[in-house]
Amino acid sequence: MTEATTAPPVPLEDQLCFSIYSAEIAIQRAYKPLLDDLGLTYPQYLVLNVLWREDAQTVGGIAQQLALESSTLTPLLKRMEAAGLLHRTRNPENERQVIIALTPDGDSLRFRAGCLNEKLLLASGETPGHLAELNRLVRQLRDAIYSHAGGAAGAAPGPVAAPESTTS
Repeated sequence: MTEATTAPPVPLEDQLCFSIYSAEIAIQRAYKPLLDDLGLTYPQYLVLNVLWREDAQTVGGIAQQLALESSTLTPLLKRMEAAGLLHRTRNPENERQVIIALTPDGDSLRFRAGCLNEKLLLASGETPGHLAELNRLVRQLRDAIYSHAGGAAGAAPGPVAAPESTTS
C-alpha cells in the first residue's frame, strides 16, 4: 500500500467544500424565519433576486445565473406562478423560449425581503466589508473551479444579487 491509501481521511472541518456547504446551511437557517414570513422558500428567494435585478428573463437565463438546469428550475417556476409571484409566457420571437416576469405581488416582495442581508450581518457578527471580501473570495474560487471543470453550462454563472447586496 502507498502512503496515500493508508493516510486517514481529512476531517470534515478541515475540508473547504464542507465548510462552504455547512455555511450555506447556516445561512439558510438564519434566513428561514424571514422567508417563512414572506411565504418563500430559499430557491424561490434566489429566483426573485434574479428577477428583481432584471425582470422578464428566459428560463435558461435564470437557470444559468443560478447554476441550475432549466429542467430543475421549471417546476419551481410553475409553483411560483401558481402562488401569483410571476408569470410565464412564450417569447413571440422564439416559441421555444419561456419568458419569466414578475407580477406586482412578486415585485413588492423585494422591499420586504431586503432585511435578509441585515439578518445575515447580525447573525454573523461580521462587518459589511468583511462579508463583502469573503463573498468576493468565494466567487473567485467558484469561477476558477468552473473555468477548470467546465461548469454546469460551460461558463460560470453571472451574479445573482445586486452589487450592493454582497452579504447574501
